[in-house]
Amino acid sequence: MTAIALYARATAGFDDRVAATVQRLRDAAAAHPGSIVQATSLGAEDMVVTDLIARHRLPITIATLETGALHAETVALIGTITQRYGVPVAVYKPQAEAVVQFVRTQGEKAMYQSLALRKACCGIRKMEPLGRMLAGQTAWVTGLRREQSNARGEVPFSEPDDAGRTKFNVLADWSWADVWHHIQLHGVPYNPLHDQFMPSIGCAPCTRAIAVGEPFRAGRWWWESEGAKECGLHVKAEGAVSMIGEKA
Repeated sequence: MTAIALYARATAGFDDRVAATVQRLRDAAAAHPGSIVQATSLGAEDMVVTDLIARHRLPITIATLETGALHAETVALIGTITQRYGVPVAVYKPQAEAVVQFVRTQGEKAMYQSLALRKACCGIRKMEPLGRMLAGQTAWVTGLRREQSNARGEVPFSEPDDAGRTKFNVLADWSWADVWHHIQLHGVPYNPLHDQFMPSIGCAPCTRAIAVGEPFRAGRWWWESEGAKECGLHVKAEGAVSMIGEKA
């Protein structure tokens, strides 16, 4: 059974939510001309955001992190986006020497050994290249949703990040059913791993399928406590998921 068959449902107010989301993207692009980027994880939510940006021809750069540890299915979506929408995707990779050094000293399975080592791996593979992605930008767009986890339950539509950039979380009020309904309506390409019960997909060593009844993000860093399950991309410096204003 496909993810579309499992999850896509028309819900009350869907068209209004889509229209509001497009307007948020338009306003964001107008407020940050030439200096706004969508940081896409290539997950279902971000594919919807990319689809809206491309179909409405909004001047928002699309970029992603290629950590060197992604599933092949995830990496393949980069080319699929360009082929489908005719827009380039800027790809940011970790510093090769930093990855080599970390693996050499800590081993390929360091993320399973301690939270500190897992976060160190995320720092090298995600946080450092994210810094380069956002350098010179005044705003960025994510696919965060309130429904994704308890930690994201109050995520605002927009908020300042630690560097003072504006972070737009334009799908904040969308449900999982909304995401897949949009994908179904518009034939949005998506990661086939979603068809294998992986609603939240990160690096291959840190992602597994979830069982019926498990939380949305249970397949991410499943060996850690629920409160630890963030890599740092969407966490404030003090260590809590940002809850300022209204986020996506």
